[in-house]
Amino acid sequence: MGFVIRWFINAVALYVTTLIVPGVKVPDFGALLVAALALGIVNAVIRPVVLLFTLPLNIMTLGAFTLVVNAGMLSLVAGVTHRLRLESFWWALLGAIVLSVVSAVISRQVED
Repeated sequence: MGFVIRWFINAVALYVTTLIVPGVKVPDFGALLVAALALGIVNAVIRPVVLLFTLPLNIMTLGAFTLVVNAGMLSLVAGVTHRLRLESFWWALLGAIVLSVVSAVISRQVED
């Protein structure tokens, strides 16, 4: 899948997440695009390394710790961009779950 398509999917999924999860906020469309780009970069570069280091925890929790890693990546993007607002870690966790589901559904539709 091309970079621009993946970026668009991330942007749409992030937008849907802001509509569903009250603790995740993006002020405008430009901030949404920047946050989606940052999320794509973080997921491509940092997330695999973090998942490698947390592999024992992932094995012990049967993969559930991946949700915490995803929430951490979302929090990292919020900290770096300063435009994505997360009210708390729990909102980040719920936001990461919703973002993952929406992104997977959209990606599935685009691939077909």
